[in-house]
Amino acid sequence: MPASRLRFFRRRAEFIPKAKIGTTVPRNTRGIYVLLKESKPEGYAVVYVGMAGADRAGIQGRLRTHNRSTEKGPHWTHFSVYEAWDNISEREIRELEGLIRHLFRRDKASLPLNKARKYALFSR
Repeated sequence: MPASRLRFFRRRAEFIPKAKIGTTVPRNTRGIYVLLKESKPEGYAVVYVGMAGADRAGIQGRLRTHNRSTEKGPHWTHFSVYEAWDNISEREIRELEGLIRHLFRRDKASLPLNKARKYALFSR
């Protein structure tokens, strides 16, 4: 039996300068976002991974808050956004965020800002 295609994300916008938050991300967009720091010639380093529901302007609101933050604001130059489909629940988005943060938990560049939530381990 062939595996069914599972698609969590409806649209994406990647490697966008943070000056374009308001023109790139519609209000109330739900999903996952990534704060990035441009580092030439390597490309981009992941600084922070987050999620947002539709409350408080969604991802656009979260990006604006991070931009004003003295803790995160100076550390990122670009962002990527992955908009979740309407049938994906907040809980599923949070689980995806937890998995991504778990993957970056030992990354020295993202470690100070990306506090990994607990992620369930396999039982032995």
